[in-house]
Amino acid sequence: MRHPLHPALVHFPIACWSMATIADLAGLTHHGGDSLRRFAAVVIAIGVVTALAAMTTGLFELIRLGDSHPAEADVQRHLGWALAAFSAYAASLYLRVHGWQPIAPGNAALALSVLGFACLGVAGWLGGKLVYTHRLGSD
Repeated sequence: MRHPLHPALVHFPIACWSMATIADLAGLTHHGGDSLRRFAAVVIAIGVVTALAAMTTGLFELIRLGDSHPAEADVQRHLGWALAAFSAYAASLYLRVHGWQPIAPGNAALALSVLGFACLGVAGWLGGKLVYTHRLGSD
């Protein structure tokens, strides 16, 4: 495949997790917070699943990069921040699901959502740097 698949797939977890954090924060002040929190749990779950696909394709791009590439340090930072975002959202999901039913998130689940969003922002910024500064994936 000539076009890298990773940049196309990352939009799904980014969108899902961003919407989840917005729903979590809105649920704190909105009268219908329960439905927002259920929505957040569902889109976090979708984000976790789609992130697995995005991370898999990112790993293949990393393997193709080769050793001692000038972008390697930024690639490793991008990978670390993306894994931190994934871990925060996966832990938040774990805390807000009982059986297969979403439950009202506690403070820890909400904090992990906000932390995941911050990590996601850094990972995205570094991903942009890989594309626009290092020209990765832009043959």
